[in-house]
Amino acid sequence: MSAPEARFDALVHAPHRLQICAALDTVDQAEFALLRDSLGVSDSVLSKQVKALEDAGYVKVSKGLVERRTRTWVAFTRSGRQAYRGHVAALRAMIGT
Repeated sequence: MSAPEARFDALVHAPHRLQICAALDTVDQAEFALLRDSLGVSDSVLSKQVKALEDAGYVKVSKGLVERRTRTWVAFTRSGRQAYRGHVAALRAMIGT
């Protein structure tokens, strides 16, 4: 992926959404429970933040069975990863790094 265009993104900038994006940037997908525990938030808080990212087309949510239990995974879409990296580039430009 080429260098992202620096662009501040208010949707990504919200603290929990920024943490979600940072976690997703280094993996193909993350399990919901892992994100919840990493952020130290409740299921409902994480669901709300993931839903906002999903509604914007930044993440996709998938479900599947693992050992007869339903699991939920969250993954960046191409536009989501670009938006996050562009946001990080904009923040870096603001602070001069």
